[in-house]
Amino acid sequence: MHFEFATAARIVFASGALSRAPNIVREFGTRALVITGRNRTRAAPLIEGLERAGCKTSLFATNGEPTLEIVRKGAQIARQDCELVIGFGGGSAIDTAKAVAALAPNSGEPLDYLEVIGKGKPLEHAPLPVIAIPTTAGTGAEVTRNAVLGSPEHRVKASLRSPLMPPRAAIVDPDLTLDLPENITASTGLDTLTQLIEPYVSKRANLMTDLFCREGLKRVSQALPQAFRNGGDRGARDSMSFASLLSGLALANAGLGVVHGFAAPLGGMLEAPHGALCAAVLPYGMAMNIRALRERAPESDALARYAEIAGILTGSADAEPEDGTAWVRKLCKQLAIPPLRTYGLRSEQIPQLVEQALRANSMKANPIPLTMKESMEIARLAL
Repeated sequence: MHFEFATAARIVFASGALSRAPNIVREFGTRALVITGRNRTRAAPLIEGLERAGCKTSLFATNGEPTLEIVRKGAQIARQDCELVIGFGGGSAIDTAKAVAALAPNSGEPLDYLEVIGKGKPLEHAPLPVIAIPTTAGTGAEVTRNAVLGSPEHRVKASLRSPLMPPRAAIVDPDLTLDLPENITASTGLDTLTQLIEPYVSKRANLMTDLFCREGLKRVSQALPQAFRNGGDRGARDSMSFASLLSGLALANAGLGVVHGFAAPLGGMLEAPHGALCAAVLPYGMAMNIRALRERAPESDALARYAEIAGILTGSADAEPEDGTAWVRKLCKQLAIPPLRTYGLRSEQIPQLVEQALRANSMKANPIPLTMKESMEIARLAL
């Protein structure tokens, strides 16, 4: 047995945990850059608490998913007079915070350190400390060591990644998700589901990440439909926040797969939330992986793992891998997940999409290499 495991240095999970943020922040300094999503007013209780604790704050709002230009601007602000960076929001805000904290003490351009489309250089200096406070239950970004950044020039997303980038503290307060609208509950929840399925069948799965995936899948199967129907259900919100955390722990240490392989170029081509893109591709990526495994690797452990996933999701001890795909397809219908054409993807863009998807970093951990023909079929079905 051999594996490595990395995550945030400290995880605080509790209803009302936001109230502990000022004391935690003060352990790292009193001058903080607070990075939020579009709705910066949601961070008002945090800002007020920090100010009462004697912390000076600067505010930087992201107007969508992070791009190279956004993190350049954030890094410039952080260099002026900040000792730490706080990410408060969904995955976009937290990824922006991690990227800004990484770039602020380092020279050069973001592309110097970016995977796939950049030079992929290691960071010269350790990032500023990051405190991550998620307000959605989806990405698990509060415990991962990368930040996904969009490059409009390249029309693709790629990761800034370093073993130095996990947040110094993750404060997970399920109460912050109680007011999420249905569509965000659905898309972020299906992102969580994807991030539990893909690490479980990944080439890099290990005994520790397996524990997180199994527990997370159990929770999502019950809690996501309930949170979608009744956003004020504290039990469901608590379970989804925990499942999201588990998914981040799993993906950071076992990798992802075909769905996120497609999500990377899709995120650069379309104006759409990451979770919504994953949700649109998930049933078809799962189905193609299972078909390819049956045809070319029928004795694969991954095929048995897809059967386990199906058993957890359906509650049936005799479930076949395909039963899990059917369950996910039904859930996507219940949650009103739109196809990719809703976001403007056109059939003539599919060859470019597939070419980029096959080169994506996430594809390296997929349980079986997919052919161009198989990948084209996924894209056409998700369209």
